[in-house]
Amino acid sequence: MQTSSRLVKWFIITPPLIFLLIFFAAPSLIMVLTSFRLPGEFGGLVPIHILSEDANENPGLTIETYQFFFSDFIYFEIFIKSFAVATLTTIICIVMAYPLASLIARSHKKFRHLMIMLVVLPFASNFLIRIYAWMIILGPESTLSHMINSILSFFGIAPVTLLFSPFAVLIGMIYVHLPFMILPLYTNLEQHDPILLDAAQDLGASSWQRFWYVTWPQSLPGIFSGSALVFIPVLGMFAIPDILGGTSDIMIGNLIKDQFLSTRDWPFGSTLSIMLTLMVLVIVGLLSWLARPGTRTI
Repeated sequence: MQTSSRLVKWFIITPPLIFLLIFFAAPSLIMVLTSFRLPGEFGGLVPIHILSEDANENPGLTIETYQFFFSDFIYFEIFIKSFAVATLTTIICIVMAYPLASLIARSHKKFRHLMIMLVVLPFASNFLIRIYAWMIILGPESTLSHMINSILSFFGIAPVTLLFSPFAVLIGMIYVHLPFMILPLYTNLEQHDPILLDAAQDLGASSWQRFWYVTWPQSLPGIFSGSALVFIPVLGMFAIPDILGGTSDIMIGNLIKDQFLSTRDWPFGSTLSIMLTLMVLVIVGLLSWLARPGTRTI
C-alpha cells in the first residue's frame, strides 16, 4: 500500500518536474554559461574549437560583461525606469480592478459569468492587433488626441503627442495586463464570508471601517497574486514600448531583445537577463513573505 502511494506521488510529480527541468532549469543554465562566454566577432559566441586551440591565452570564460554592466550607470537607469513603469502599472491596475472585481463578486451568478467573459474577451484577439489598435486611438489625427488637445488649448497649453510617448506605453501596459489583476481579485473576493461584514455593521462599524478592517485584509492574497501577474510581465515587456513608445522609452526588455537580435552580443544579453531574473526572484520572494498571514497585522 505504501509502495503504491509512493508510485502515485512520483507519477504526479514527475511530469511537471521534467517540464521545469527542460523549459526552465536548462535554459537558465545555458544563459548563465553564456554570460561568462566571449562574444563572437560577427555576433553570437566564440566557437568552442577556437577556444580549445588557444586555451592558455584566451580560456573563453570572462566576467567582462558583469564588469561592464556595473560600470555604466545607464543600465541602472533603464532598470529603474522599467521598475517605475511596472510599479505604476501595477498600482493603477489595482485601483481600476478592485471595484470591478468587487462588482463581479457581488453580482448574481447569471450576470457574473457574462462579466467574466467580457473581462477575458480581449484574449480572443491577437496581442499585436490590440496594440496596433491603440496606435490608431492615440494617433495625432484621432478623436481622443483632438479632444485632449482642444481642452489643453482652452487653458493655453501647447498640444501634446499621445503616441510614441511614456503615456502611450503606460496605457498599453494597463490595457494588456488589467485582466490579470481582475481575475485573481475576483477569485479572492468571491470567497469572502458576508457574515463578517454583517457582524462588523452590528458592532457599529461604518462602510469605510468594514472595508478597511474586514474586506481589505482578506483581499491581500488576491492583490499580491495579481500584482505578481502584472508586475513581472510588465518588467520584461518589449513589444509595447517598441510599438507605442518613442526612442527614449526603452525598457530592460527592449535592451535584452536588442542585444540578442540587433547587436548580437549574446553574453551581455544573457547578463542582463540574469540580472533581471535575480531582481524578479527577489520581488517574488518579498511578495510571498508579505502574503503570509503572520507578516501583517489587522
